[in-house]
Amino acid sequence: MEDTKFRHELKYVINLPDWALLRTRMAGAMKRDEHAGESGEYWIRSLYFDDYWNSAFEDKEAGVYLRHKYRLRVYDCKDSVIHLERKQKVGPYIRKESAPVTRRQLTMLMDGDYTFLEKSKQRLLREFYYECTSRVMRPRVIVDYDREPFVMKSGDVRITFDKHVRAGFGKMDLFDPKLPMLEVLPANQMIMEVKYTEFLPRIVRQLLPPRASLMTAASKYVLCAGAAVRDKNLNRTEGLLWTAR
Repeated sequence: MEDTKFRHELKYVINLPDWALLRTRMAGAMKRDEHAGESGEYWIRSLYFDDYWNSAFEDKEAGVYLRHKYRLRVYDCKDSVIHLERKQKVGPYIRKESAPVTRRQLTMLMDGDYTFLEKSKQRLLREFYYECTSRVMRPRVIVDYDREPFVMKSGDVRITFDKHVRAGFGKMDLFDPKLPMLEVLPANQMIMEVKYTEFLPRIVRQLLPPRASLMTAASKYVLCAGAAVRDKNLNRTEGLLWTAR
């Protein structure tokens, strides 16, 4: 399991000039995440699940104080790292739990076969089994974005720029790099996230955009799930949104 501590999370919607200025300032105060490679970015693809009542979507829209959502996550459309994650939100605090999943197990999930979850040694997978069987959890939407991350050891700070946030339609294939996608933000906008555990160092606070004008509660899942419902090319019945392969 990883990131089991509750952390603070701040979100901003910023434009390209803001990003250019912020990343230049951060380069002198923070380090780039070692997982980003030479380009400084990596490609994240997540398949979000929701229950029969669309609770993850509706709770976020309603601002429910205590909520959570599940997702399967891969990087660069490869199967070398596959995780089931649960992100919990308690007021201003977040916690992410993660457990590894094999490609065969992922296929079983997509086929609606949850038997392996019940017998897993991973507590998160066993709890997901309960959600799947009692709350009719099903795949809802694929969310893609390109992430540029910066980190600071003091305060356990992580700042990310999530660019080209897009929703995947049609088949829910995590490993198809040519999956049809629809961008859900204007071309000149991206989401900036600031996460920290103990405290936010003054040097980082001074780098952040003005809260009053840019701070947001934007959820990439809600943006993409909403786009899926609105898209004119989709059959807007629950059957399409809820059918797994």
